[in-house]
Amino acid sequence: MSSEHLSAIHSMMQQMATSVIGQEEVVRTLTLALLCNGNVLLEGLPGTAKTRSIKTLSRVLQAKLGRIQFTPDLLPADITGNEIYLDNSQGQSELQFQPGPIFSELVLADEINRAPAKVQSALLEAMEERQVTVAGKTYQLPALFMVLATQNPIEQEGTYPLPEAQMDRFLMKISVDYPQAEAELEIVRMLQAEEGAQGGQLEMISQDHIFAARDTIQKMQVAETVEQYIVDLVMATRQPQLFGDKLGGWIDTGSSPRASIALHRSSRASAWLDGRDHVTPDDVRSVLHAIMRHRLIITYDALADKISPDDIIDEIMRQVAVG
Repeated sequence: MSSEHLSAIHSMMQQMATSVIGQEEVVRTLTLALLCNGNVLLEGLPGTAKTRSIKTLSRVLQAKLGRIQFTPDLLPADITGNEIYLDNSQGQSELQFQPGPIFSELVLADEINRAPAKVQSALLEAMEERQVTVAGKTYQLPALFMVLATQNPIEQEGTYPLPEAQMDRFLMKISVDYPQAEAELEIVRMLQAEEGAQGGQLEMISQDHIFAARDTIQKMQVAETVEQYIVDLVMATRQPQLFGDKLGGWIDTGSSPRASIALHRSSRASAWLDGRDHVTPDDVRSVLHAIMRHRLIITYDALADKISPDDIIDEIMRQVAVG
């Protein structure tokens, strides 16, 4: 394990935490998703620094940021790009592909749940295959590619629930809460300093540290007992009745195999970030909520009783033991 790469990643996290005050868990989860080459959905009320988190990450990594403001009148071509007639070097018109904002290293899909499903689905191929197909031609996306989508809770007016197929392609879902009073006071003072051009400059890190960390994480071995624990946690969402009437009455549809894959990968990244070359059950539990909360379809009874996905995941952790 290279201490140089680990030190660089920790430096990135510290700078993000300085810019996004009071959201340490958001910063860590975003970092884990980046190390896992995954996509992230951030959900929270307006003004909770969702967009600021993503912009800060792009600045520290010197990554090209493409922003898509999702609105009800957005078209798929506004995301992927389109073929249009342009004059070539000989002065003749020819059909040329004009790439859309999806062809960026970091893609901010702002308020993704404010656009209809057909527009949201335009992201599916890019998120899963790291490529875009337009007019029968396939175009590869950058090596460092990550979709960071934000959404307000779907109870807010003028929003659309994301399709289950798209939700499953997000590695993690981060719930962004309001900061504590002390953190909010720091935020007010920080923004005043920035308005007066007194804010500190961010120190850039090379993207090579990200790619090197990914290689190390990919090769990390996981003990069979931990792997079995991961599978048992996911299976508990599919057969909840085996773990008591409470879980059986809460879960309508469990998590897909992508949840097991995501748990395995994210647990390795969590262990690496903590400076270890082995994965523990605590690593699995530390990422379980972010991996699972958007992969559960809960029953109407649970909704009526105001049971949240996080409540269900807490119960699963209580019921499922390490083998």
